[in-house]
Amino acid sequence: MVRKFQIAAFAASGVLVPVMKLIEPNWLTIMGVAPSWPVLWLLPWALKGGRFKGVFAGLALGLLLDSISLGGASQIPVLVLLGFWWGHLGEHRSSSIDNSFNLGLLAFLGTAFFGLSLWFQFLLTQMSWSFSLFNAWSFQTLLSQSFLTGFLAPILCKRLLFIFRDLKLLS
Repeated sequence: MVRKFQIAAFAASGVLVPVMKLIEPNWLTIMGVAPSWPVLWLLPWALKGGRFKGVFAGLALGLLLDSISLGGASQIPVLVLLGFWWGHLGEHRSSSIDNSFNLGLLAFLGTAFFGLSLWFQFLLTQMSWSFSLFNAWSFQTLLSQSFLTGFLAPILCKRLLFIFRDLKLLS
């Protein structure tokens, strides 16, 4: 009974990411850019679960998000890499990895890597190098999303770390 509840909690928390991506509340944006919800969910999951579970969660979340997006850039590779990196950090962590500053910094770096990966894939699929590679809108979006995700990570990721620990989802 408890294990079924744990699986349901995992599924519900994972489905909440695409829902938040579709809703994108206006009150939670900077210059019209919402935080990176996949990063905010994957970070605590990979830190608690380790490399294998981080890669699996990144793959599952990437498949789910790619199925609802219309763009040509895939989120799967970057989410798998972030799951592996954060899972590795979680396996070899000290007790300070869970503090607010480190969670914010990891979320900021992960979101920047996430955005750069999508931007680079967009450039490769367009095959048009005639336009300016460094558009002001792309870096404004990248920085806004990275800062907002980095500011929200200490609040949301810390809460998710406690939930995952209390439910023993990753044991």
